[in-house]
Amino acid sequence: MSGAWASWERRESGVAGARGSALLLPGGMCRAGQYDELMAEPALAGVRLVAVTLPGHGSTPVPRDTGIENCARLAAECAADLGCAVVVGHSMGANVALEMAASGAFRGPVVLLAPSFSRQDEAVFLRALDRLTPVLGHLPYSAMLKLVGGMAKQSPLPPERIASLIADLRRNDPRAVRRVVHDYLRYLDRHGTVAPRLCEAGVPAWVVHGESGDGGTTDAERRTLEACPQVSVVTIPGPSFFTPNEEPALVAKLVVEALAKTR
Repeated sequence: MSGAWASWERRESGVAGARGSALLLPGGMCRAGQYDELMAEPALAGVRLVAVTLPGHGSTPVPRDTGIENCARLAAECAADLGCAVVVGHSMGANVALEMAASGAFRGPVVLLAPSFSRQDEAVFLRALDRLTPVLGHLPYSAMLKLVGGMAKQSPLPPERIASLIADLRRNDPRAVRRVVHDYLRYLDRHGTVAPRLCEAGVPAWVVHGESGDGGTTDAERRTLEACPQVSVVTIPGPSFFTPNEEPALVAKLVVEALAKTR
């Protein structure tokens, strides 16, 4: 395993040769430990799960190319080298998983937790910060990282778990966050919406969103997704902020369904 992904931070559960393997991609600025709750789910006891921290997130080394396409290419190499038949992604990690499938670099099922299909789907504050950076540089992101605790505390997770997730978020380098977010939004802008790309990929896919809290989809995007026979749209009742942490049983169920499609 000598690919560029080999130096990525990694967390694993299960054993090699298990009845299936899944690659887990955390959300933007999050680390591999975001999937601890999912790895503890009894339904996945016989499944090998590999969570990786995407490059440039969580204070990890920043690659020269922070674009979604490059990240998807490296993540697809990672999935191939590790023998992962399913990819699960949360938030920005879900967009990396989508691009893996859309580019043809990965041909297995994908479980997309709180993806954004267009700039309009993304949080208003993130779009505003990106617009401020040409004048203020990384300073808006420095401020955001100091305030992230207030946003995270909207989650129903136990206080100690929220504190752990906040600590990981605050470890981020604001200069790296500026680059990563800017390239991510440019990726969405290049396509207008990536919902058709998911449909055209032709792979089994699950798209999961809360009724509020984690972005969403436009009416047109939802119609596009619901018209795709291989795409299932799942709506979590109420607000959702950290889907893998707050809804591990639901995500585990979808991983089992996705693995069944690979047999």
